[in-house]
Amino acid sequence: LLPPISTSAFFSAYVGASVVRGLLVGAGVIAVTAPFGLPMPHNTAWIFAFALLGCMIMGMLGLLAGIVAEKFDQLAVFQNFLIMPLTFLSGVFYSINSLPEFWRGVSHLNPVFYMIDGFRYGFFGVSDTSPWLSFAVVGGFTVGLAVLVLGILKSGWKLRS
Repeated sequence: LLPPISTSAFFSAYVGASVVRGLLVGAGVIAVTAPFGLPMPHNTAWIFAFALLGCMIMGMLGLLAGIVAEKFDQLAVFQNFLIMPLTFLSGVFYSINSLPEFWRGVSHLNPVFYMIDGFRYGFFGVSDTSPWLSFAVVGGFTVGLAVLVLGILKSGWKLRS
């Protein structure tokens, strides 16, 4: 509330910093694993697009968690009850085609599934859905989350006394 910058500049700074941090961590992981032999990625543009959108989503969720949480311990609620379940139920460790029909349908409601599926396509050329559908869902989720977080920042909810 004290910096003499606009809400959108404040939002851009936080989300931009999380994107830079996320991409640097990804580059560090690649640098550390490179000596063990990296397979050639199928499509680096898809990898970068989903990395960028994924970093933006996680940065906005972190900003949202920081606004909503009243105590430091409440920040763990986002990690334990939102991020982790969405990640584990997104097909990170399995193909959703191995799930029963009901749970496959539930997985299609999870935006993290589309993020993981887009990464999988970029790295291996294999995916459970179209990469364009994944990009549209993840992009739409990113825009929706940005509108929500910007709206909360502009309203001053839980930020102003």
